[in-house]
Amino acid sequence: MALDADARQKLQIVLLLGIAIAGGRAAYIIYERHETMREDSRPKVEAPLKADYYVTPKKLHPYDLKSARELMKQPVWVKVGYYHIYYQYNAAAHKTDFAHEAGTLGPLQKLQIKDIVSGESPKAPGTKQVMAVFDSDGKTYAVPIGAEKGGDFKFYSDEIFFVEDPRELYKHWPADVWQAIDAHQAQRGMSELQANFAIGLGLAEGSGDYGSRTLHYANGGRPVTITFENDKAIEIKTGV
Repeated sequence: MALDADARQKLQIVLLLGIAIAGGRAAYIIYERHETMREDSRPKVEAPLKADYYVTPKKLHPYDLKSARELMKQPVWVKVGYYHIYYQYNAAAHKTDFAHEAGTLGPLQKLQIKDIVSGESPKAPGTKQVMAVFDSDGKTYAVPIGAEKGGDFKFYSDEIFFVEDPRELYKHWPADVWQAIDAHQAQRGMSELQANFAIGLGLAEGSGDYGSRTLHYANGGRPVTITFENDKAIEIKTGV
């Protein structure tokens, strides 16, 4: 059946609209793919890491008594306070009094190592303790930094001491944080590492990831409990 002129005109309009819509859809798809390709080609920008992550403290990696004496060439600073036990040392007799604990090294305590010696502890017969000798308050002490058995040495001094000034390593920390650390006081907003530097070793209460958990600090007999969230101290309780 032949279409009249009016019907043919309407059909042509419908066809033209269909072609325009299809063309527009195709153009949008092409544009969308182009933008996706442009986005994929752009260099990815990662979230900036905390400045602490870029700090790489120097390690000496000692392997015998001679190499361990590199600790004597500069001051050292205690990494974890109120954890490492030290003993009185008789320099004349070259003997450590292992029977009596003299104390624990304090947080960021600065020491000048005078000598590296070895001696057998009654608590570990057959194994010699490698000791770092230092003076404090007019007395001489020694702290274990490794062990030797059958001529084989194992050292953990790199885990005990900084051989570079922590204030230089972490000089990006604000002045008020360093003032609190020097005063051995925890303050709100501190990270776990900063609290460690201020009041020593903390023990976790229950579960929780690093930076988002509660830690108990003996703090040299002045207990403190700190709750961290996103690696910032949000609650500090003393005496518990």
